[in-house]
Formats: sequence, C-alpha cells, structure tokens
Amino acid sequence: MSRTRFNYVWIVVGTIFLVLLAAAGIRAAPSVMILPLEHEFGWSRTVISFVISVNIALYGLIGPFSAAAMQRYGIRPIVLGALALLAVGTYASTFMTMPWHMVLAWGILVGAGSGVAANTLAATVVGRWFETRRGLAMGLLTASAATGQMVFLPLMAYMVDHFGWRSVAMLVAGVAALAIPLVAVFLPERPQDIGLKSYGMTEDLPVESRSALKNPLAIAFDALRKAIRVRDFWLLFFSFFICGMSTNGYIGSHFIAMCGDYGILAVGGASILAVMGVLDLVGTTLSGWLSDRFNARVLLFWYYGLRGIALIFLPHAFGLSYFGLPVFAIIYGLDWIATVPPTVRLANDVFGRLAAPIVFGWIVAGHQLGAASATMLAGYMRNSLGSYTLSSMLMGSACIVAAVMVLRIKGHRVGGELIGATPAFVRR
Repeated sequence: MSRTRFNYVWIVVGTIFLVLLAAAGIRAAPSVMILPLEHEFGWSRTVISFVISVNIALYGLIGPFSAAAMQRYGIRPIVLGALALLAVGTYASTFMTMPWHMVLAWGILVGAGSGVAANTLAATVVGRWFETRRGLAMGLLTASAATGQMVFLPLMAYMVDHFGWRSVAMLVAGVAALAIPLVAVFLPERPQDIGLKSYGMTEDLPVESRSALKNPLAIAFDALRKAIRVRDFWLLFFSFFICGMSTNGYIGSHFIAMCGDYGILAVGGASILAVMGVLDLVGTTLSGWLSDRFNARVLLFWYYGLRGIALIFLPHAFGLSYFGLPVFAIIYGLDWIATVPPTVRLANDVFGRLAAPIVFGWIVAGHQLGAASATMLAGYMRNSLGSYTLSSMLMGSACIVAAVMVLRIKGHRVGGELIGATPAFVRR
C-alpha cells in the first residue's frame, strides 16, 4: 500500500459510488410514477407492477454475466455501456403511450443497464482494488443506493406533482449521461495501471494478462454449475431472495403508493423513504465496518430479524399517529441494505476472491427474483384486498425465516477454485 497520505483508490471508490448513486436514483423513479401513470393512461397497478418486476428481475439476472464481462473485457467499457443504456431507456420512456413501451424502456433497457451498475460492480471493484478494509469499502459502495434514494426521491416526487412524470424521466436520463465522462476520466482498470498496489497489499503484484479466457457467458455459467453443488450457496441465495422481497420488491416499489392509501401525498412518502435512506447510509456503512470484525452470520441474523419485526409492525405504524412511522423508519432504515456487506464477506469466505464476484452475481439474481416476485404479489394483493396489510405480514414473516436460515451457513472455503481453470486474469 502506498505510504502517501492519500491513495487514489478512494477516487475509484468515489467514482463508483456516484455511478451506483445515479443508478439507484433511476431504479427508484418508477415508485413515484405509479400513481401518475395510473391517472394518465388508465393502467392498473398490476400492469405497472409487472413492468417494475421485469426491471427488477433483469437487474438481477444481468449481474453474474456483467461480473464475468468485467473480468473478461474490463470494468470501464462495461460500465460505460450500462450508463448509455440507462440514458437511452429513460429518455425513450418520455414517448411511451402503451404498456409494452414501458416494458421495453423501463423493463428491458433500464433493467439491463441497472443490472451492471449494481452490487456486483461494487464487489468486483472491491475485490480488485482492496486487500484490507474490504468490508468498509463494500459498505460505503452499498450505501450509495440509500444516498441515491435520499437525493433523488423527494426531488422526483416534487417534479411529478409540479411538472409531470416525464420531467422525472428527463432528469434521470441526464444524470446517466453526465456519469459517462466521469467514468471515462477517473476509473482505471486496475491499480497496476497507475503504478499502485491493491489497498493494504504489501508485496508487488505481477503483470496481469487477459489472455486464454472463456467468454463471459461460459465463465458465469461455469461458476454457477460449480456453486450449486455447495450448500452455502443455496442458503445465501434464498436468504438474499427474501432480502429482495422485503426491500426493492416491496418497500422500494410500493411504499409511496401505500402511503397514498393513508392520505399521505407522494412528496410525504418520498420524504419518509429519503429519511430511511439517510439512516441506511449510516447503517450499511457501519455494517461494512462490522463485517471486517465480527461473525457475518450473526450480523445477518440480527439484520433479517429486526427487518422482519419492522415489517410486521408497519401496518400498525400508520395508525399510531405521530410516533408510528418514525419508529418504523428508524428500525427499517438502519437495516435496509445492511445485509450486503456480510453476504459479500461470506461469499468471499466460501468461494474465494476470484470466483466471489461472479457467484455473488448469481446470489444477487436471487435477490432480484425475490424483489420481482414481491412487486407482482404486493400489487396483485393490493388490487384484490384493497390494502397492503397482509403483504407486510408476509414479508415480515419471510424475514424471520431468513434470520434462522443464515445461521446454518458454515462459511468455509470450498475445495479448489470455482473458475480456476479460466481465471479472470492469468498471472505471467
């Protein structure tokens, strides 16, 4: 590690933080557009929830392939392509008039772009640039989602109320476009390109080569084929499936609409989400710091357990006047995405640094499939039952199940390298 006072690795972290922040703001946009789209086009909440679920599912399924593509072709070109997709997809949505237009723009283009600018990107960057303090770095990058929500949601809700939903689409398209030159200028491929070592590494690194590599599809599926034989993979996959159900899929997609059922305007609901974003910025960063020092399984047990209690409490929170929602926001907000750093830590422990970003990409796919399922289920149940109460109870109960599940993760390294026959960078 460089002995100078400042290390360029933190510029890299800052750049990726801003990319993930922008992507988080874009992913949050549909949550403030549900009611305006219902009113303008007459689309049902089930139809809009389906589009959001396509976005969420594709966001997750892209993860392992994007991680493999970053190892094969480099981080910078893949991220630049993703930002271009986000800019084009969100801008194109301003012209939509039919549900399939929204599926194409927000479901496919934005889903694919956001699947690259996601936690798998953070895991890849941390694995390449950090030897020590990986948990802290992962916590900071994961917290970008909360920061994006904090920055964009109240503004987007205000713009929807005063200028219409198309102004939000134009805003996020501009944000994605502005991030492109930032990545092009400030993101080297690896520390050696600028004469550095990974943060905390003491010995010199050998020159790296990208020769003799499989294509990204083969790398991703090869890692999956070997990971599915490991019991810990399934425990991580299904616990993260529940994580996605209870975060992006339910609260992230439906909370603002849920607030509308209780007479709280979109700006008010977005402001509550933004407060939870501030709390999650603290909670997830702290979770990364704790993941460097304490048992990741125990941390996950507490995170899922507390989240489950908060969700079971949520229907009652709206009826407790002044104190109900603040109590929910504090408990849920501190824990919102706090599960990511210990999950990445366990993936590294079990599968090794080389395979972990790709295997984590498959685990994130489980997260987003859970989120997509919850988005559709909650939208259907709201249409059928007229409230979100039963949905909240189901999501909270699932989190309690996940809390028990994670305690069964052994966390021991599997024998051999999952992608050792075709490593991402072959040492020369």
